[in-house]
Amino acid sequence: MFKNALKHFNRQNFILILVLLPAFIFAQTGKVFDNLSMPSKILKMERKYAIYLPPDYETSQRSYPVLYILHGSGDDQTGWIQFGEVLHIADKAIHEGISTPMVIVMPDGNTGRRGYWNDIKGEWLYEDFFFQEFMPFVEKKYRIKAEKRYRAIAGLSMGGQGTFLYALHHPELFSSACPLSAATGPTSPADVKERTPRYAQGDVSQLPDSVIQAYYKRHSAVYLVENIADNQKKAVRWYIDCGDDDFLFEGNSLIHIAMRKKEIPHEFRIRDGGHNWTYWRASLPEVLRFISDAFHQY
Repeated sequence: MFKNALKHFNRQNFILILVLLPAFIFAQTGKVFDNLSMPSKILKMERKYAIYLPPDYETSQRSYPVLYILHGSGDDQTGWIQFGEVLHIADKAIHEGISTPMVIVMPDGNTGRRGYWNDIKGEWLYEDFFFQEFMPFVEKKYRIKAEKRYRAIAGLSMGGQGTFLYALHHPELFSSACPLSAATGPTSPADVKERTPRYAQGDVSQLPDSVIQAYYKRHSAVYLVENIADNQKKAVRWYIDCGDDDFLFEGNSLIHIAMRKKEIPHEFRIRDGGHNWTYWRASLPEVLRFISDAFHQY
């Protein structure tokens, strides 16, 4: 009788465990930290960043792929957490199998000066900081697979421009790039003179034409695509997304056309929407799905 009761008890508990286990697993959540910082010798200041760690980060010893995701103009490193709901969206994508668990890093590109690139006068070297200091710091501090095949970049608006520039300047570092509603940089050398003062780079009218030309060629996403080397056409997987009511729609369309002409494989998405967080929150699950394909070796 005792054996039968024990057997019944074990069976009941086993069934209960089977019922509750999925709920327990789903209840595991990632963590976000939005006020972290590191010292920069290049920028001569402390630089803030935020980070998302996947649900099993603290309970495993494994290393993870990484997504660097860049905010837009007017936001800071908290933007993708506060408005982009990265914790909820990434957790949900991982639990549903849409996304592989990954570390998501969000640098602050809006302190000191605005933008993710070096200024035209060589006085503010943010891009140098990102690659020489920030990325090595993050990938040493956290359990990150520091290889191209496990590294991706994405960003919105100003961060979309940063995404284009970083992936085109350093295709050896990123497996996938996902610019969302992206600014695409100056449209001509003359445009450089008009737009650079907006980013607190000062008066550039007295700079030599050679400097203006060099800056244009390095910071125009369309120019970089049109002049990409043949052996780099498939170096990065591209996912480009822009709303049909977005004021940056034309620049993104020109990028798409340039990539088609250069026979650069890419995904180009036009959805109903404008330049806002409602659009970008809907974009994020697809970004996570797209980059996970590369992380999984599709």
